[in-house]
Parts: sequence; C-alpha cells; structure tokens
Amino acid sequence: MIHTNSLCNSEALKKGNWVKLICGASNQDLASINDLCSIYGTAGVHCIDLAADEAVINAARNALDWVFETHGKKPWLMISLSDGKDAHFRKAWFNPDLCPSNCLRPCQNICPAHAIENEGGVKASKCYGCGRCIDTCPLGIIEEKDRRLTLKDFAPLLTTIKPDAVEIHTAPGRAKEFEKTMKEIFKVNLELKRLSVSCGLQGHGINHEKLAEELWLRHKFLRIHNQKPLWQLDGRRMSGDLGTGAAKIAVKLWEKIRPIAPPGPLQLAGGTNESTINYLPEISGPEGVAFGGKARKIIQPWLEEAQRKRMSLRDWPEGWEAALSEAKKLINPWLIRKSS
Repeated sequence: MIHTNSLCNSEALKKGNWVKLICGASNQDLASINDLCSIYGTAGVHCIDLAADEAVINAARNALDWVFETHGKKPWLMISLSDGKDAHFRKAWFNPDLCPSNCLRPCQNICPAHAIENEGGVKASKCYGCGRCIDTCPLGIIEEKDRRLTLKDFAPLLTTIKPDAVEIHTAPGRAKEFEKTMKEIFKVNLELKRLSVSCGLQGHGINHEKLAEELWLRHKFLRIHNQKPLWQLDGRRMSGDLGTGAAKIAVKLWEKIRPIAPPGPLQLAGGTNESTINYLPEISGPEGVAFGGKARKIIQPWLEEAQRKRMSLRDWPEGWEAALSEAKKLINPWLIRKSS
C-alpha cells in the first residue's frame, strides 16, 4: 500500500514533514532521473530538485505527470543554479589512455554513481560531481570540469522550463554575485512557490555564526523581491551514503544555526540519510530534509537492472515494488513525524 501524505507541499513545510529529493545538480542520466522521480514522487516527496537542463526537466516532468495521473500527487519541480563555483556543478573527467593496464581502478570502486566502468573514462551523464574519485586516483589524472550555467543563460532557460521553485547555491563572500543571480532570475516573470538558498560550512573556513550572517544578507535580497525563503543547510555535501557520521554533521549544523537564522523554514541536506531523524533533539524543527546520494544509492540496483532490460522501472512490477519499498523506508519517518 502506498503511503498517502495528506499535507500539501506548503503545509508540509509548516508542519515539519517536508521531504525533497535531490536528483543532482549535475546529474544528466535521463533514464535514471525518470525512474527516480517516478519512485520518490509516488512515495510522497514534496519537491524534486534537478539540474538546470531542459532534457533533464522533460524527463522529470514525464515522470511527475505519470505520478499525478496515477496517484494524484504533484511534487514541486525545483531547479538548482549557482552564483559561483560550486562542487555540486562539476563533473569528473580523465583520459583513459593514460591509465596503466595493471591499474586496479580504485576510482571505479569508489564511485557511488557507477559512472566509471571497467573500460573508458567517466560517463558524464551519470557523474554528479561528488569528487571521491579525484583523490583516489594513484596517478592524479582525474580532473574536475565546471558545468555551471552562465548568468546570461538563466533567463532563457527559466522562460522555457518555468519551474515551481529555484535553489541558488551560494558561498560566503558572494553576496554581490547572489544579488546578480537573483536579478537575472527575475528578468523572467515567475511566480515561484519558494526560492531556496543552499549554503554550508564545508570548505569555506567559517563558523556557524558567520554562516548565519551570510544567510541574513541573502534574506535582505529575498525580501526586496518578495520571495518566500527556504534555507538549505548543507552539512557535509554529497555524503549521505557514507554513514551516520555525515548525518550527525548535518544535524549539528542545524542545531547551531537554528537560534540565529533568518526567518523561514530550515532544511537539512548534505549527509542526510536514514539515521538523520534519530539524531534530532526533542525540540521544534527542522522543517524539512533533502535526500540525495542516499536516496539514489538505495534504489540503484533496480535503476541499473531496468536499464539493462531497456525499460522504465514503472514497466517492471517486481523491480518497481522493491525500489518503492526502499524509498518509503527512507522518507516515511519524515512524512509521519510530529515536530513539537
């Protein structure tokens, strides 16, 4: 039986039951995106965060139309943009001709997206930029390629896509860049349900108080544009499949930011997994959670088998039921939790 969530998307943010699926700001694996959106849309997520890519959006919309027609659920469609260089918007690359024949390919073993196979380089469509392969390569030949859109691309793409929500990935010291990004976004007449701001501590050399200051600066710009904020606290980015340590980091960041954050719902991300909910104290919040790497990993076997069968997961009943069961185990505790 499919879990039905009676709360609408906006109400879920107020009640603390909000769940978002992060498909990956660099993920262009269209078959997997279609299946991910179908599975997690059916399971009851309220929002799906996608790469700012027209083909990716079309694959997601196809899935979400099916979810609505079949189950009457309509998650918001969110796209991710960045106001500067960001790890979420990169892909790994290497020249396979430089690999020695006796290489044990540790890059292949560590890749959570299975974007590196027995032969060849990185399959760009599957890579979502976690970067684990870069440090693992014994020869140091793996590079990162920046895949961000430029400012001039924002307005034309948004005009075509017309998302329900937009997320801007930002970093300390980029307030001016953030403002420029917002101005480009609002060249298009969009009625966004939410404008999400994603930022964290990792790699920036700041403490939680400085992070809160940066969020308050972003809050000023959101008020000018009369936007409803959603603050995504990126604990340990793209690490939810690594275990409980990553989950603790995400919760600890929220605990420190919560008393000094600007108005608006706070969402956990970066390291979130099935353990996250167990580390939350008995106090109000957070309002939501975003699952990325963990959400993808737990149904990866069925995604890959469906592709081998050359069919959608929706057309493979046994695989569909197994994958849906795993997805529900991850998100149902959030859909039914009571935030005091």
